[in-house]
Parts: sequence; C-alpha cells; structure tokens
Amino acid sequence: MLFDKFGRQHTYLRISLTDNCNLRCFYCMPEQEYAFAPPSKLMQPHEIVEIAQTFVEQGVTKIRLTGGEPFVRKDADIILAGLAQLPVELTCTTNGVRADTLLPVIKAANFSSINISLDTLDAQKFHKITGRDLFNRVRSNIDLLLKEGIRCKLNVVVMKGLNDDEILDFVDLTKERPLEVRFIEFMPFSGNKWTSNQVFTLNEIKEVIKQRYAIHAQAGDIHDTAKRFQITGHQGSFAVISTMSEPFCAGCNRIRLTADGKLKNCLFSTQETDLLSAFRRGEPILPLIEANIASKAYALGGQLDKDYMQIDADQLENRSMITIGG
Repeated sequence: MLFDKFGRQHTYLRISLTDNCNLRCFYCMPEQEYAFAPPSKLMQPHEIVEIAQTFVEQGVTKIRLTGGEPFVRKDADIILAGLAQLPVELTCTTNGVRADTLLPVIKAANFSSINISLDTLDAQKFHKITGRDLFNRVRSNIDLLLKEGIRCKLNVVVMKGLNDDEILDFVDLTKERPLEVRFIEFMPFSGNKWTSNQVFTLNEIKEVIKQRYAIHAQAGDIHDTAKRFQITGHQGSFAVISTMSEPFCAGCNRIRLTADGKLKNCLFSTQETDLLSAFRRGEPILPLIEANIASKAYALGGQLDKDYMQIDADQLENRSMITIGG
C-alpha cells in the first residue's frame, strides 16, 4: 500500500499518454514555441501497462488517462486494451475532438466516465481560447457520448473576464442532460500567465448560480476534489474544484505519471522521480515509487501559499500543464 508520511493512502493514478494536443489552450500550453516530446521519450504501450500494474498491485483502484490530448496517440487503442485488463476503474479526460472517430475504442474500454474539457459555449470564444475552429464538433461529440449512454462530465476552467459570464449557461445544460458540469478555479503553471485577479472562486461561482437557482450541497467523500451541488428538477448537477480558494489536500489520494515516465506526487510538486529510465534498465521501480510518495508535502506541493492572492506565479517551480497531464 502506498502511504505518505501523513497517513494518506494513494489509490488514484493519473497517467498522461502524451504532451501533444490538437488544441492550443493558452492556460495549458506555453505561448512560446513548444517542442513536443519525441515518441522515443514517451512511455510505450507495454511500458504504460506494466508500470500501471505495479501501482495496481500496491492498492491503486482508479486510473485516469490524460494528456495533452490522450486520443491523439495513434496507439491509444492498444494502450486502452491493455489497461482494461487490469482490475481497476478506468476513466479519462479529453477535449472531445476525436470522440466520434474513436467511439468504438472508447466503448470497448468501458470507462466509468469521461471528462470533457470545454471552457465556453460560444464558438468564437472557443476559437480564441483553443486556437482551433472545432467548437461544433466538440458539442456534437458530447451529445454523441450521452446518446451512447456514456457518463460525461464537463470541465470548465473559469477565468474572470473571459468566461465567468457563462456560468449560468453551463448550469442550464444540466436541466435536460445527465451532465455534471465541473467549474475549476484557474491555477498557475509555467507559462500560462496566471494572476490572482483572474481567479473566480467557489463562493463567487455559487453566488452567480444562486441568482437563478436554489442549490443543494451534496455529501462528499474525503478524497473528493470537487464540491458537488444539485438543483431540484435537473437531470444533471454541477460541482466546483476550489484548488485556489479552498484546497482539498487533507484527503489527497492522487499521484501523477507524466507521459515521459516521471512520477509527481502532487500537481504542484517541485520534484519528480524518473520511473521510465529505471524500468528500461530493468531496475525495480517500487522503491522509487515509495520514496516519492513518502516525500509528499502536506498541501499544494509545499510551494503555494495558503492565500492564493499572495502567490507570485513567476516564482513557482513546475512544468506547464500540458507536460504534467490534465
């Protein structure tokens, strides 16, 4: 079992399949020219499955696939088929662009749910945020997944002055659709030009929604990252991931494996452990995993002040979001 020094057991592994993506969201990918990792530097399908199996043998019960965009990998079907053989709950986060093309692969993987990143319901604003004119395809693919009976959650990064005026529009989607809309506070990463005055907080989001709806808080689990709410008469629900204003580190059970095989014990951790190089040398990786988790800070990688208003993003030591994995 994988425990840190604070007694937290780690049962949830997020695996990034690639740092490549078919969108160019400014808050995820650095603005400067970015060189994607060459295929030889990425974990290969058998390496992903075998490394994941080591985690499962140590008590991991849930694996989420991320990127970049996980479905741009040409061997995504092979990876999913391998991971689907493990006794684990399998899920993923995607931008939804290729969901129609890979629908047979998605259905065969038997995901427990799929998170789809969508920060606006306006086609022009989508183009501004992502750099691509693919809004209509993403929207139709969300409807396609729902029609196929696949449980979907929408991930919405809320940024003040950009899309905070669409919060009620997103909540309205849950009236007739069994969606969970997850509003995410804007977080700082290398190259994304984060400033504290762009953060739209949990309380601000709730106040906007209360203008139209009576909301009911739902009971949560100690490991939850999202605070969930229900509106009477709505098929779906909404939630808020309040990383900046109300962190949820006390019950953290998550660890991350980057596409190039580095283990991060926190989204904001400054240190990484190279599992892939050791694996390729035929060395045991479990001692490396245990040491990495044992060194985990109690909250926010040990480098973010509890008052997010005082954070200087330029002083943070971290990768860009796209190289960590969503």
